[in-house]
Amino acid sequence: MEYPRQITVIQAAAILVSTIIGVGVLPLPLFAARAADTGAPMATLLSVIIAFIGLWLLTKLGMRFPNQSIIQYSETILGKWPARVGSLLIIAFFALLTSLAAREFGEVVITSVLKKTPLEITVIVMLILATLSSRTDVTTFAYIHHFYLPIIVFPVILIIALSLKNSELFYLLPVWGNEPSGMLKGVLTIAALFQGSFVYTMVIPAMRRPDRAMRASCWGMGIAGGLYFSIVIGAVGVFGSEETKKLLWPTLELAKTTALPGNILERLDAAFLAVWVIAVFTTLFSSYYFTIHALCKLLRLRDHKMFSMFVLPVLFAAAMFPENVLHMYEIIAIVGRWGLLLTIGYPFLLLLLAVIRKKRGDTGGGQRLEQTS
Repeated sequence: MEYPRQITVIQAAAILVSTIIGVGVLPLPLFAARAADTGAPMATLLSVIIAFIGLWLLTKLGMRFPNQSIIQYSETILGKWPARVGSLLIIAFFALLTSLAAREFGEVVITSVLKKTPLEITVIVMLILATLSSRTDVTTFAYIHHFYLPIIVFPVILIIALSLKNSELFYLLPVWGNEPSGMLKGVLTIAALFQGSFVYTMVIPAMRRPDRAMRASCWGMGIAGGLYFSIVIGAVGVFGSEETKKLLWPTLELAKTTALPGNILERLDAAFLAVWVIAVFTTLFSSYYFTIHALCKLLRLRDHKMFSMFVLPVLFAAAMFPENVLHMYEIIAIVGRWGLLLTIGYPFLLLLLAVIRKKRGDTGGGQRLEQTS
């Protein structure tokens, strides 16, 4: 199947940003504060570095095989059946991530906004929205992310900027935290929030200039990582690390304490939740789209639309498995940390073997198309 090479560097970066910034924005300061107390920003920065290493590996692979996704070039590198086992694990992992993100969305909505609405309704509505949206081609997929990016990023920047006037510097000292020895587990948990960037393996083959994919990676991870880093600084700087540990969704509480100048809006939590819903949609949309797209590639089918409704009941059942919100976050932390073996370890193995075995895809297709256009 030939990819329509329509995605620009800006659109590719937009996909990365809007995919990474999602449902994990709300509990992010909680994870960071539990990891390192006052060293929460440092833990977040280390997580961004780990996440960028994973994205760098994926980008190098994509540039080495610019006309194929990871499902396809993994078979060239590993062989047919070992690669299919790896592909199945990746598909199952992102299906599970989609389910957990939908469940987390439902928990936030019934707790903060629609308190009398059944959890099942909020979860299935978001999954159906992702299902219907995923019946598009990859070019439309990029347009949707590009359209929603400003709506997601600028309100978050505004809330962070306004909240910093209420922050205290001594809440962020010492920089390494009071007990840095326990930081590693939390760093891996936060790094797992960036795993949506794996969708980039599907985006690179559709880029007009795959040779510029690394530029989009740097911009995408830089913007998303910078926002996450700033959110943690804002939350811990305002509440302190000990108080942040007691809040289930510190970023939402931060929005509640933030007001626009002149008291135009005394609380920004309602506006923030509206923006957060869009961020959740783009993240769910990406993981859902990647799941059915990868499944289509694995089975050698030309159209992924038939899987959009097929996987919906499975994802809904998985989303309703956690018993409560605490159980859900325990599962998210475990799945996220172990998932790093797939999202970072597996690409590292592929790139290492591709270099050793001197495997490389055809790099001429995209350049010839660019010259003729």
